[in-house]
Amino acid sequence: MKLHAVHRLYEQRLAQSTRPFKARGASVERCKHCMLVTRLCVCRERKTLTTNAGFLLVMYDDEVLKPSNTGRLIADVVEDTFAYIWSRTEPNQEMLDLLADPKWFPIVIFPAQYAAPERVVSEPSVPEGKRPLFIMIDGTWSEAKKIFRKSPWMDKFPVLGFKPEALSRYKVREAAGDNQLATAEVAAKVLMLNSEEAAGACLDAWFDVFSEHYITGKKQRQLPENGALQRFCTAFNG
Repeated sequence: MKLHAVHRLYEQRLAQSTRPFKARGASVERCKHCMLVTRLCVCRERKTLTTNAGFLLVMYDDEVLKPSNTGRLIADVVEDTFAYIWSRTEPNQEMLDLLADPKWFPIVIFPAQYAAPERVVSEPSVPEGKRPLFIMIDGTWSEAKKIFRKSPWMDKFPVLGFKPEALSRYKVREAAGDNQLATAEVAAKVLMLNSEEAAGACLDAWFDVFSEHYITGKKQRQLPENGALQRFCTAFNG
């Protein structure tokens, strides 16, 4: 199995820890790649797609270590996904070089009400010859707001924000509000806005696979018949 940016970042962050990271369910034996209970591992069914859009995950310190994180699902599906740990005082130079690469057109994905009006765009309009690089802030809601406010390097990029039309399907961990989507759910909608409907649908379905398997492992249940994985494989791995 080919490792992606979030897998590599996980290993780097784990190596930096001075003591074991104790997330909820830390005693459970998990696959270190999909982070699901070992018996429910879905790594073999992963589908990675080549897309016009790329994603840059800016992750709050311990977020990459959390089994419930959905940012890794973006990297599972979208080949050009990059991931870095956020630093307020010392932003990663490799990340800054990526943002300066002329082939990319960075766009921050964040609620529009938190950005200056002149930065807000309603659709991912990209200059000819460039590809959109969607910057996803990955952490709890309070952490995400902190990253957005305290990242001066982000201030020069347009902000694409939208209101979800439906409630989040993510039941793995609590959100600040019913209309607050998980990172992967947002990314799926962004792909669709970018006219990459097939990739958006794939990520959306992969999110359902992860959610169903995570909760099944957490509650020590059996997977339902005709579950999310079977539907995913029929649609995308058939």
